[in-house]
Amino acid sequence: MACDFIALAAPGVQKLSPYQPGKPIEELERELGLSNIIKLASNENPMGCSPRVLVAVEDALSELALYPDGNGFVLKQALADFYRRPLAEVTLGNGSNDILELVARAFLKPGDEAVFSQHSFAVYSLAVQAVGATGVSVPAQRWGHDLPAMAAAITERTRVVFIANPNNPTGTWVEERELDAFLMTVPENVLVVLDEAYGEYVEKGYLPDGLDYLDRFPNVIVTRTFSKAYGLAALRVGYAFAHPDITNVLNRVRQPFNVNALALRAAVAALSDQDFVARSRQHNAAGMKQIIEGVDALGLSYIPSRGNFLCIDLRREGLPVYDALLRRGVIVRPVTNYGMPNFLRVTIGAPAENERFLAALQAVLK
Repeated sequence: MACDFIALAAPGVQKLSPYQPGKPIEELERELGLSNIIKLASNENPMGCSPRVLVAVEDALSELALYPDGNGFVLKQALADFYRRPLAEVTLGNGSNDILELVARAFLKPGDEAVFSQHSFAVYSLAVQAVGATGVSVPAQRWGHDLPAMAAAITERTRVVFIANPNNPTGTWVEERELDAFLMTVPENVLVVLDEAYGEYVEKGYLPDGLDYLDRFPNVIVTRTFSKAYGLAALRVGYAFAHPDITNVLNRVRQPFNVNALALRAAVAALSDQDFVARSRQHNAAGMKQIIEGVDALGLSYIPSRGNFLCIDLRREGLPVYDALLRRGVIVRPVTNYGMPNFLRVTIGAPAENERFLAALQAVLK
């Protein structure tokens, strides 16, 4: 009889279901033999990345045989200068997802609890369960975070609270007054992770800036990424700002060289081109308007979003519609695993991609 290797795994890992990313274009090509496929499933930037990034990556290609700076000093200094925060507050990650994993590994153990919202990013639950801690999912309010209910869910066993603002996959957001009131109630020994992966898609002043809370609330960790508005999803580089003591702990479990050399160079170049970020934000706003007008014309409803994606209520099971769209070469994202079986999430694409999606959706629904 073969060894039961699953039984050898850590208890928290045994019951995990792997995170399911958006279907790659290459996989759909293999499965259905299609070409001219568009992918609006993974919240990628349809504008690509800044031209400065391409130059920086090309310049770094001759150094592929060398290890990157394990401390990522140049990028950390660039982030500290850009945001006018101390260098000692910065932690780098292989995407902001890596930072979320570091928080779980560093601050959670069996018997501890972590609080997050229903319909929030799946990695929160996965990271918590993997280390043997208990995830506490608080029912959502209008598809978003119910911060008073989340505050009430904090117990003496709670060590971490995860808040995504804007939230993925729903696109909902938390207002400044709500976040202020919530943080005032959280015990100082409970860490609050403000996941701001989509923050660059929101005009300044329309959402609370997590960095504004660091001086008042030393238990806050702000995570961000270069994968979305900066267009560096393939390179996987994210970062966090937190109290230096928290950063010190995170670096004790952070893998050496967790951010590769090309990503480090690319992120510095991307950060220097805020005009590109502004254009990405404007492009997203125009695309969001295009998608919403199309959804309205189809008589469907949606969850208002401040991300670069929209969750559409099909008023029917979403998976058959998702499959039918695949056969027309359009990849979107089903969110049944988020407890939203009647919804599909669509990333805002280029104008022609948005139009093709809407036309395909109309044909499928007929």
